[in-house]
Amino acid sequence: MGNPLASSQFVRLLDDRLRKVAVDNYKELPSMIDRLFGVIKSDKAWEEFYGVGAVPDIPAFSGQLEYLGVAPQYYTRIEPKEYAGGIAIERKLIDDDRYDVIKSRQNGLAESLRRVREKLGAQAFGYAFSSAMTFQTSEEGVALCSSSHTTKSGASTSSGFDNSGTTALSKTAIAATRILMRQFKNELGARIVIEPDTLLVPDNLYDTACEAVGWSESGAQSQLDPDSGNNKINPQYKRWTVIPYPRLDDYDTNNWFMIDSKKMKEYLLWIDRIAPDVTTTTDFETYMIKQAIYSRFGYGWTDWRWIYGHTVS
Repeated sequence: MGNPLASSQFVRLLDDRLRKVAVDNYKELPSMIDRLFGVIKSDKAWEEFYGVGAVPDIPAFSGQLEYLGVAPQYYTRIEPKEYAGGIAIERKLIDDDRYDVIKSRQNGLAESLRRVREKLGAQAFGYAFSSAMTFQTSEEGVALCSSSHTTKSGASTSSGFDNSGTTALSKTAIAATRILMRQFKNELGARIVIEPDTLLVPDNLYDTACEAVGWSESGAQSQLDPDSGNNKINPQYKRWTVIPYPRLDDYDTNNWFMIDSKKMKEYLLWIDRIAPDVTTTTDFETYMIKQAIYSRFGYGWTDWRWIYGHTVS
């Protein structure tokens, strides 16, 4: 790949005899950021999040009022990062290009930035089992999907605080994981309402997920149990939306996630600090046409109780 783009590199584009010049014949993967993240526009260098816990259970009255303490929750900071790139094109190449191909490469900067955003967005799930974070500083300091979640209240975390498993996707695993999510607890160790309704899977597991829950993207549904030969009713029928996420296959083809979609939009956040900013200029000395694009963005999560992930070996 040459930089800058010059006539000597693309001499064929100066020739009228070519029948066709192919440019970006393949569509990019669809955007998933708006579907999965709560998107926030920001005017700050970073966004900070903090929480205050629930009021503890009211005790039995023993003749004197007992005043209850409230525990803080964890602090989270999401700091958008800068992304920028440019293309420099020889003036003569633009003037002599017989197919208007080179001019379109300038438009490709925006598509390139969109692709980078989508790749980074997929990290939220691809790195869900890792405590290494690209944009986020987490006071709790554990992975999104972890068996090591803690609280500041001192409540026992022996149950209701794990959201990481190792079970392969199946109808039985879906049913068991749903129960585990519905048993999640808050920072006091009290049961809370979690309504898992979505399965997020790599392309490799899409057919398996659809069969297990009797659902397809076309809207076709079946209430028959896929594991039964005598037409038992499938209890997972109509409970789930199945979302295939092709970029997850780039990380692992066996890992899958169960999600409360409403809570996901509340706690999984995408921060747009600077919208894509395109600049074009002509170099006075060389007549080189230069175009650049710049943006700042990042993502993070402020709570983990919307997701249960399985990392499957």
